Amino acid sequence: MGEKHLAIYLNDHFAGSTGGLELVKRARGANEGTPLGEMLGELEKEITEDRETLRAIMSKLGVREDPVKSAAGWAGEKLGRMKLNGQLRGYSPLSRLVELEGLYLGVTGKLSMWKSLEAAHGERLAGVDLAAMAKRAESQRRRINSARTKVAAETLSA
Repeated sequence: MGEKHLAIYLNDHFAGSTGGLELVKRARGANEGTPLGEMLGELEKEITEDRETLRAIMSKLGVREDPVKSAAGWAGEKLGRMKLNGQLRGYSPLSRLVELEGLYLGVTGKLSMWKSLEAAHGERLAGVDLAAMAKRAESQRRRINSARTKVAAETLSA
């Protein structure tokens, strides 16, 4: 039973990483040429690497990638773009805030996943530095939260 749950769990996180990667790409593009865009570019590289680490873990644990869930993660991010943001078209300051909040939530889930994998499969994943992955996720959360706090103050102040 545990292997079935493991496969579902990892595929859910992989789908989330697909959506998160699409989200950070969109946010980076919309903020190109700004300090926020630069930070999001760094984050995009890290999320790409984290996703590949997750893919390698899945392979090592014998978990096959579920293409339907990955497609759902991709589609979910695209549907999220349809959210009303105070403008009929285009990007608004509220878009920026909501994207940063979404990234923060996603990275929080990823942090939890690294810690859960270490607790449940630390020995089987001896070649993967799960503690370092968790530390990087914590760094990502701090950077996103710093940007989110600044954008919230700019966007929500009267």
